Amino acid sequence: MRSNDVDVLIAGGGLAAQRTAETLRRLGYDGRVRLLCDEPYAPYNRPPLSKTVLTGEPGPETPLLRPARWYADHEVELLLAARAALWDPTARRVCLYDGACLRYGRLVIATGSHPRRLPVLPLGDKVLELRTIDDARKLRDALSCDIERLAIVGAGLVGMEVASSATALGVAVTLIEAAPTPLSRALPPALGSWLAALHTRAGVEVLLGRCVETVREKGGRTELKLSDGQRIAADLVLVAAGSIPATEWLADTALGCTGALDVDAGGRTAVPHVYAAGDAACFPDPSTGCHIPTPHWEAAAQQGAAVARAIVGAPSEAAQPPMFWSDQHGVRIQFVGHAEQADRIDIEGAIDAPDFTAWLMRGEEPIGALLAGRPRALPDARCRIAAARTSNELPVTA
Repeated sequence: MRSNDVDVLIAGGGLAAQRTAETLRRLGYDGRVRLLCDEPYAPYNRPPLSKTVLTGEPGPETPLLRPARWYADHEVELLLAARAALWDPTARRVCLYDGACLRYGRLVIATGSHPRRLPVLPLGDKVLELRTIDDARKLRDALSCDIERLAIVGAGLVGMEVASSATALGVAVTLIEAAPTPLSRALPPALGSWLAALHTRAGVEVLLGRCVETVREKGGRTELKLSDGQRIAADLVLVAAGSIPATEWLADTALGCTGALDVDAGGRTAVPHVYAAGDAACFPDPSTGCHIPTPHWEAAAQQGAAVARAIVGAPSEAAQPPMFWSDQHGVRIQFVGHAEQADRIDIEGAIDAPDFTAWLMRGEEPIGALLAGRPRALPDARCRIAAARTSNELPVTA
């Protein structure tokens, strides 16, 4: 085999890519495996970027998923600062931005996502985004420069976690969200309102149902004019308006996609020998069978492992209800399952503590749950939701 030929080429250097590589080795796969990391770092953990990396809590400067020696020990080749630019499915070849071309037996597309940018808010010294470790370091340095107010545009997980971290550092925060409540695509309004209230009680100014219409510099600060006419003067602005799959390099290929790629439960795309996982993929939901993006940590880990099992022909593992978690203002928040078909919410515990489970019910069955301050209750919630789903899938007999 030529030096640029590999059995499995993993385009991407995030969690899904890492889990694919390590699961291949754990299952005994002995072919040549190579990871393409578009950053100059080995795969690292992203959740700390909006939390401990910003607040300066003890921990590694770069929170690597595995020690550097792991890759040599497991014969996984790392190419750093190697970003996929072109894909030729007929020749089974991926070309990089530096001109190098790599042939593969199987390709795994795990290129993650990019932050969604807003035309009204071009990035600059005072307008930042957060996706990479370098972004986090730049934001951390900016927050340490005696700024008075940080404006965050977007109340998704990243925006809310940064609001929590900045508040802990003593920075005044304004959180601006276009939707009526935070996380409106994942949570019903009542639970989104609880999240907004959590931030308000911590001192965050939360402005919902408002967009940024214009931006100007005034007196050395950035002034945001909102859709209701209110003006917010900030020393620093973070754009946290979500993300888009990093699949633009596939737009003119057989997959013809600039969004997340639809795959089966093993991560197989419509093109033979090509798989996808993580933010670049859209796996079928175990409850509905519909392809639903799940751009969260646990999904990336599970999907990377599922791709590895498909490559070696191992049986698939039972699909789990989707889950995400977050730490905000000292509260561990976890959500498992679905919310969109719930017809009521049952609260178990003290919502003001906060120490509660909010069960999202459809009839008498739980289809989702939000847990606040109850990290040890997650396994039980997951089991209850999975069991309810399984019972609903059983055929009805006479």
